[in-house]
Amino acid sequence: MSRRVTLQTVADAVGVSRTTVSNAYSRPDQLAPDLRRRILGVAADLGYAGPDPAARSLRRGRAGAVGLLFNEALGYAFTDPAAVMFLQGVAEAGEPAHVGLLLLPAPPGAPEAPGVRDAVVDGFLVYSVPDGYPGLRAVLDRRLPTVTVDEPVAPGPGPAPGFVGIDDRAGARAVARHLLDLGHRRVGVVTDRMAPDDRRGRYDPAGYREAPSRVGHERLAGYADALTAAGVAWPGVPIVEEFPNTVAAGRAAAAALLDVADPPTAILAITDQLALGVLLAARDRGLAVPGDLSVTGFDDVPAAALADPPLTTVRQPLVEKGRAAARLLLDLIAERPTRRVDLPADLVVRASTAPPRSP
Repeated sequence: MSRRVTLQTVADAVGVSRTTVSNAYSRPDQLAPDLRRRILGVAADLGYAGPDPAARSLRRGRAGAVGLLFNEALGYAFTDPAAVMFLQGVAEAGEPAHVGLLLLPAPPGAPEAPGVRDAVVDGFLVYSVPDGYPGLRAVLDRRLPTVTVDEPVAPGPGPAPGFVGIDDRAGARAVARHLLDLGHRRVGVVTDRMAPDDRRGRYDPAGYREAPSRVGHERLAGYADALTAAGVAWPGVPIVEEFPNTVAAGRAAAAALLDVADPPTAILAITDQLALGVLLAARDRGLAVPGDLSVTGFDDVPAAALADPPLTTVRQPLVEKGRAAARLLLDLIAERPTRRVDLPADLVVRASTAPPRSP
């Protein structure tokens, strides 16, 4: 059996101390260049790859990485435009601090986010994960510095988390009021997943199921505020739930709203991705937007301004949300006072909305 090559093995072969070999890897400025090259050369000949990074980070008391928990499959982080922009912001704030990012997906139905309990990280970002979702309890049980983004606002016991979010309810109220001011009264709603089950189709806002999405709940509540104030009976507003948050899902949900005897003249989509699908569903039926149907979204991802027609939506600063979340977490890790960051959510009116046609 071959002998295990260790730091001491290299030190003996070179004729220096363990500390000198260790410095060749972790503190090269402490050695003469020729000595460092000789140590690394001997180490390579012996097949020694260097000190174990995990052990070294534990000795320093820092892992140099943070975990990001989110409630979808891994591909969501690379394909959903809002998630991609959020991750961009996290990276922009984390790179100057030389902090890595470990993605920890917790899709609905999974018993727990794989790796949360064993993740070698200094803290966690929790990205839009409703109470009760897989992995959230495991994150809180670690009692590491944590920042929640969008939800949950107050996840439970343990060290007080930082929080970054927007006023989803106010943003939704503004975009619904915009449609009402244009004269729309027959309004439909397309929403993303509202709970961690697999139900699709007509959604009853009066019967929130287990662990409702706070973001979804708040946006529906904002719509309800505006519609009720204008005399539109909220329980009578048709709502269709479809997921995942994709253009195809929005197209399917809009079909259910448009293929009825008295379809809406306007559709409020809870995300831009769903709204872009609504535009396709309208085109499938030969409906002009906004002549026959007004459409709104939420988020203002880049595709919203490039749509045909450009999409009326609620803009939130998605990249800045990622930056703010990462900065807060780094502050917590450094034991600096944390805070809550509330970012703006502003109505952006574009060409996808107009007054309804006269009967």
